[in-house]
Amino acid sequence: MARIHFIGICGTAMATLAAMLKARGHAVQGSDQAVYPPMSDFLAREGIRVLDGYDAAHITSDIELVIVGNAISRGNAELEEVLDRKFRYQSLPEAIREHFLWTARSHVIAGTHGKTTTAALAGWLLASGGLDPSALVGGIVPNFDGSSYRLGSGRDFVIEGDEYDSAFFDKTAKFLKYLPDTVVVGNLEYDHADIYADLDAIRTAFRRLVGLVPRSGRLILGADSPEALALADHARCDVETFGFAERADWRASEATPADGRIVFEVTRRGEALGHFTLPLYGAHNVRNALAALAVGDVAGLSASEMRKGLASFQGVRRRLERRGEAGGVTVLDDFAHHPTAIRESLAAVRWAHPDRRIWAVFEPRSATSCRRIFQDDFARAFEQAGANEIVLAPVYRGSLPDDERLSVEQLVRDLTRAGQSARHFPDVAAIVDAVADEAKPGDLVVIMSNGGFDGIHDKLLGALRARTASEADA
Repeated sequence: MARIHFIGICGTAMATLAAMLKARGHAVQGSDQAVYPPMSDFLAREGIRVLDGYDAAHITSDIELVIVGNAISRGNAELEEVLDRKFRYQSLPEAIREHFLWTARSHVIAGTHGKTTTAALAGWLLASGGLDPSALVGGIVPNFDGSSYRLGSGRDFVIEGDEYDSAFFDKTAKFLKYLPDTVVVGNLEYDHADIYADLDAIRTAFRRLVGLVPRSGRLILGADSPEALALADHARCDVETFGFAERADWRASEATPADGRIVFEVTRRGEALGHFTLPLYGAHNVRNALAALAVGDVAGLSASEMRKGLASFQGVRRRLERRGEAGGVTVLDDFAHHPTAIRESLAAVRWAHPDRRIWAVFEPRSATSCRRIFQDDFARAFEQAGANEIVLAPVYRGSLPDDERLSVEQLVRDLTRAGQSARHFPDVAAIVDAVADEAKPGDLVVIMSNGGFDGIHDKLLGALRARTASEADA
């Protein structure tokens, strides 16, 4: 077994691959900086050593393979040492392919939104159906014993297919390495503005993915997304569709929220499969569930087997995850950072709780959300989403030029003109003070960021508890 070092180990996919390779018997370690939960906790639980910061001394002579994260660039001390000494190195997707996918039936879950939840759902359906699959997901999945992966003895491998680039030495999309037998594309929009010039560049990447599916494979497309549906023209395999649209092969109808769950009817090409129950929020998750059902069908599961699996799904960390309640105020954590994801997440909470006051607390942190290119899209998303109070943090990436950086001040002005209650604050402490002071019992606070957001979730819950204790003493 090899001794493997990861440069940038605390990325979600990097940490997951590290754990999978350790489970296969390899000696694994890695380095990173600015570590935060949940992946820091995950690596500690997996018993994987994480070295603090990047140092050439970490690249020792006994290392046989180095996995280079896609956030690592020239100038990194460890990378320079690897290149100078001609150590063997790979990108993350190369390593996944070489170690896990050549002998698997690979189900690649792609698209702009919903990849993580759909991959987790599909992996769980196959596992609960007795197929003992492997899975690699970009989030922590309670059904996988609180892990982001599953290693089984079966043939099926469900993998989240990210269109982001692979490494500093390979700027092609990660998902092009995943040897797909099945590809799911639920939707397609412009994203990753730091590496894709426009929507057409993203279309090209997805067309290349579709072009890798063998004639014996299957392409599963979101019927509610015109951009996703257009990919059917590039397929050389069977194509199925899913969604709420009447033309969808896998179609959901009569979706109703009930007690933190959604109940909906499913038909496949006109054949009624009965009602299914999903313990998640929102219409977007019904679509994710339909995609997972279509994958389960490829693997040979029956409708009754999948119905049982769907009902026992426990969600994914940081996807409208309930972080706690204090003083009657519930705090939810969500990974949303694209305008569409923000709109869908908030709309899902509103659909489930039509009479409660909803706070939307958003940190523009990702390479997409920090950019002015989505200025108007964010305004429309918040206007349509149904939140009562909108609270914005500063843009995380202060190094962007002014003419490229999202303006939270302009966003507040636009929302205010549209009749929304919107504010921005200079830091997390000010946000916590304001929300803890104004939130009332029954309120829902949805905190949205693709990063740690300076631990705002626990800080807010702590402030709410302190307020409740103070009021009790008064």
